[in-house]
Amino acid sequence: MTEFEDRQVILLDEEGKEHAFEVLDIIGVDGAEYAVLMPVEEDEDYDTDEAIILKIGQDENGEEILYEIEDDEEWEKVADAYDEMIDETDGENE
Repeated sequence: MTEFEDRQVILLDEEGKEHAFEVLDIIGVDGAEYAVLMPVEEDEDYDTDEAIILKIGQDENGEEILYEIEDDEEWEKVADAYDEMIDETDGENE
């Protein structure tokens, strides 16, 4: 289990401004883990109705970090896995 699960994280943008996110879920795709995040409060830089997904990796000290998915094919696989997860969750609630 990743240290990000069931908690809030603070991310810094390019300008050094802090943004708080709740970790909604951790999904695994092709052996890698990804954090699904939602902004905690109204934020002009992020849509509070839209989740963002970041890849979980490790820095040079072995600490877990979050970073953007830069590969388009990888992004598509992760987005599809997230959509499937949402569809399954919606089906359970009906």
